[in-house]
Amino acid sequence: MSECIFCKIIEGEIPAERVYEDEDVVAFLDANPLAEGHTLVVPREHVERVSDLDPDLAGRYFRPVPEIAGAVQEAVGADGATMAWNEGSAAGQEVPHAHLHIVPRWDSDRHGPIHALFQAQGEVEVDEAGLAQSVRAELQAARA
Repeated sequence: MSECIFCKIIEGEIPAERVYEDEDVVAFLDANPLAEGHTLVVPREHVERVSDLDPDLAGRYFRPVPEIAGAVQEAVGADGATMAWNEGSAAGQEVPHAHLHIVPRWDSDRHGPIHALFQAQGEVEVDEAGLAQSVRAELQAARA
C-alpha cells in the first residue's frame, strides 16, 4: 500500500471533494486552499515530478487542464487563475506526486503575479546563450 496521500485519495482511501476524473487524471479541491476553489490536478499514476512524466502520459494529463481551470474559475466567479507546479522540495513541493495547483484569482486580491515571488532577489545575472545551449544539450540527450 502506498504511503502517498494523493495515491490514497485516488484509490478512495482518503476522502476528497473530486471535481473531475478520467482514466488518467483526478482533480480535487485542495484541503488547505490558498483561495476558494483551489484545485489540484494529479495523474492517477504515481509520478513524483512533472518532469518524470512520459510524453504519452503528459499529453493525457495536460489535456483536461483547460476545461478544469475554466470550470473552477466560473464556479467561484474568479477573474483569472494562477496555475503552477512545484517541482521538487526546493520549489516547495510537499507531496511527492506530480500535481498542478489551480488557484482562482480576483482583481482585488492584491497577491500580484507569480513574478512577485522572486522580486526580493533583485536582478539575476545569467549567461543566456550559454544557458540556452546547455538546455538544448539536455533536451537532445533526453531524446537520444
